[in-house]
Amino acid sequence: MKYFIIEKDKSYTFSDYFKLDPPIDDLLDYFGYSHEVEKHVFSKMSLDIHYFSDLALLLEQHIRYVNLTSDIARRESLIAPVLLKIAVYLKMRVEIEYSIKVNHQLKGKIDYYLPQENNMLIVEAKKGDLQRGFTQLAVELIALDKWLDEDEKPIFGAVTVGDIWRFGILNRQTKRITQDMNLFRVPADLDELLQVLLAILS
Repeated sequence: MKYFIIEKDKSYTFSDYFKLDPPIDDLLDYFGYSHEVEKHVFSKMSLDIHYFSDLALLLEQHIRYVNLTSDIARRESLIAPVLLKIAVYLKMRVEIEYSIKVNHQLKGKIDYYLPQENNMLIVEAKKGDLQRGFTQLAVELIALDKWLDEDEKPIFGAVTVGDIWRFGILNRQTKRITQDMNLFRVPADLDELLQVLLAILS
């Protein structure tokens, strides 16, 4: 039976969907959205090698010397350095632990919210389980779609365990969330990850 985990009158936060781990297609259908897994072709922005040259070394040091077993350790050591470096470069704000509430089933805190005039990005940090993390990310994308003013531009999101990133894209017209097949490894794919992030936010 569909929606056997989601109770219509019960209150849920974003993190509850990670814990419950419902079938993602059924969950998104419950909210009126659909889901696909595809290889997404991202635009990429040329990288300022001089500005970002020290980031890979910093992340390698953190991987080597920081105990990365907790969500907060991964966020502070591997995720925040990447996003803050980009934010300073683009002279934009980063909202951390950003709270939104659409209704009793679409509410909670987004780990990182990077709003831009042209686009926006949300990032969800998770430990160990990218798929369950993507389910939570998808719900956060839906919440933002309902919370923001009407717009034709897609909403981008990423779920990461720190050393691996996966993107999701919400098409606001078709109400369809694409789960990108590609994975970006850090620090191995750092340059490519930065080029994608810069293109999304520029």
